[in-house]
Amino acid sequence: MASQVVIVGGGVIGSSVAYFLRLSDPTVQVTVIERDPTYARSSSALSAASIRQQFSTPLSVRMSLFGIEFLRSIGERLEVNGERPSIDLHEGGYLFLATAPGAATLRENHALQRELGADISLLDRAQLQARFPWLNAEDLAAGTFGESGEGWFDGYGLVQALRRKAQSLGARYVATDVIGIERDGRRATAVRASNGETYACDVVVNAAGAWSRSIAAMLGIDIPVYARRRSIFNVSSPAKLERAPLLIDPSGVYFRPEGRTYICGTSPSADNDPDDLPLDEVDHALFDDVIWPTLAHRVPAFEALRVERCWSGYYEYNVLDQNAIIGYHPDIANCIFANGFSGHGLQQGPATGRGVSELILRGRYETLDLSPLDWTRVLEGRPIVEKNVV
Repeated sequence: MASQVVIVGGGVIGSSVAYFLRLSDPTVQVTVIERDPTYARSSSALSAASIRQQFSTPLSVRMSLFGIEFLRSIGERLEVNGERPSIDLHEGGYLFLATAPGAATLRENHALQRELGADISLLDRAQLQARFPWLNAEDLAAGTFGESGEGWFDGYGLVQALRRKAQSLGARYVATDVIGIERDGRRATAVRASNGETYACDVVVNAAGAWSRSIAAMLGIDIPVYARRRSIFNVSSPAKLERAPLLIDPSGVYFRPEGRTYICGTSPSADNDPDDLPLDEVDHALFDDVIWPTLAHRVPAFEALRVERCWSGYYEYNVLDQNAIIGYHPDIANCIFANGFSGHGLQQGPATGRGVSELILRGRYETLDLSPLDWTRVLEGRPIVEKNVV
């Protein structure tokens, strides 16, 4: 029985684990070590903060179905002293678009999503044009739209609400850097921090996000997770798009409403996506050369766009298959990894926190089996193929 759990990283993953642990068993001592309690550089605070069920793998769909259930009930779940947090959840839907070559895959994904209970509609070109009259659908063959359960929210607000609730339940948060992890054979025994303290542990959880690789290295583990910078642009336009969703162009360029403006972005090409680029820089060339021309083609009214502000955040990018790695490593009996979410951490955080707490407290998953995401596929080089990577 784990009586002392040390969680490295207090973002949405670490705080979700802390919350579910203390909620499930108030006798467990939970210490969360977070290097930056302002979350100024955390992926949780800097992302586009959205949730969808439009994946091609059943487990990802199920994780996000629980995610939306959690977000819808956040006021009740994370209430502290009569104060109910709000994360401004807006279920505006995702709209995935496909040209003819991608239409069959889109239809296959849609059938799976519907079978699992996701509220997704399949639209042909005429239906797309009728529903979204501002859309240029000439080169499109089909689209899928989340009628409910998909949208966007305040990611920073979610992290703060989880943290505050976890603390109210008795989790201790410590603002310091982890500088080492002590091992005795196949067990981690203590976490050493830059504040001079050493934190004994029965279980340690690596939830360090974009910095998880360095934490894994302290245990002699090589994890295929790297910090990949993603630039986000907030733009204004004279265009007034009625009922605009979070739109994913076939090229991978996306945009969604943000109040009276829009935010947009895309992943850089694979040959121009190095590790650990500085967050205080933004890839303006990506906007000028790729994002703006794509948006102007897809939404002709976006010919006139102006960048109001922009920023960069890290994806904790799993280079094997862009899916999370969750579970114990076979070389260390008491270290759970929850890393490599590759942009899906906010929406998969609740399911991950619940699952990891079950693994720690009861030695098995009880609500949703996350074992397909464990280390086995990584060590055997068997990637999970997700066709809807954004």
